[in-house]
Amino acid sequence: MTEQRYDDPHRLPSARVVAGVDGSEGSMTALRWAADLAAKRGRELQIVHGMDLVGMGGALGGYEVVVPSVVDSVHAHGKAVVARAERLARETEPGLRVSTLLTTDSAKQLLIDHSAEAYATVVGATGSVGTFAHLGSTLLALTAHARGTLVVVRTDPEADYTIHSSGPVVVGIDGSPISEMAIATAFAEAAERCTDLVAVHVWSDWDFGQFAGQIDRRLLDAELEQTEQAILAERLAGWQEKYPDVRVIRKIYLAAPAARLQAWSKSAQLVVVGSRGRGGFVGMLLGSTANSLVQHASCPVMVVHPAQ
Repeated sequence: MTEQRYDDPHRLPSARVVAGVDGSEGSMTALRWAADLAAKRGRELQIVHGMDLVGMGGALGGYEVVVPSVVDSVHAHGKAVVARAERLARETEPGLRVSTLLTTDSAKQLLIDHSAEAYATVVGATGSVGTFAHLGSTLLALTAHARGTLVVVRTDPEADYTIHSSGPVVVGIDGSPISEMAIATAFAEAAERCTDLVAVHVWSDWDFGQFAGQIDRRLLDAELEQTEQAILAERLAGWQEKYPDVRVIRKIYLAAPAARLQAWSKSAQLVVVGSRGRGGFVGMLLGSTANSLVQHASCPVMVVHPAQ
């Protein structure tokens, strides 16, 4: 992530790695990733769980939820989820500073609120099915509305659902201001991880499906490719000077940003995108791209949001 800045709450020494848990295996996998990140970056890990008593009251007709036995059951479940998560975090990274938070809020609101000051907010790609499936049902809301950096930890179904620990950092670039933030974050992540950076620039957000490769070869002629390479080089120049040890691989495509980045996620250890882009004819629509990646990528996806 970007260098420490004291006017940015996400970079303060006190900023924590916040991990949302719901008891599902997906959230526990994400918790281990978050614990590793916190340990490597010298950050405290805060484990949070929202019981969503208000939402549950609506689902149960507004009566049963006030019955003490039901409330007690919800609290007991929440305490068990958090206790299990804390044990797992301490086993994963002995000596890690760990704190926990159990609230009556919804998972969505809890995580959005805490993301405003978090070093990074980390969630699993899926939640369990049933009343307590908070994270799966709020994933896209977090992708759209979280503050700072959101990481959705996805595993690779073609590698026995493991998390990639090697490979390049891949960043999607469309030229928007939020894309510039994604570039800064991606360079810093590549430097931290001592790996290559693959800069993917897609000229349009069109999606031609299985014909995308053929369309690229026919329409992305030498003149257009040269122009786009020059634009990409200009966007990367300052960051390459700042991070001279990061080897950058530039990739230009005509269309289908989500498909391109998803394909790269099969060999990457991290994909970085902004929360939204310019869209339209000349820009990559990073909002829809981010939504697609957090649901379908084969590696963790880091979604960068503006501070405000």
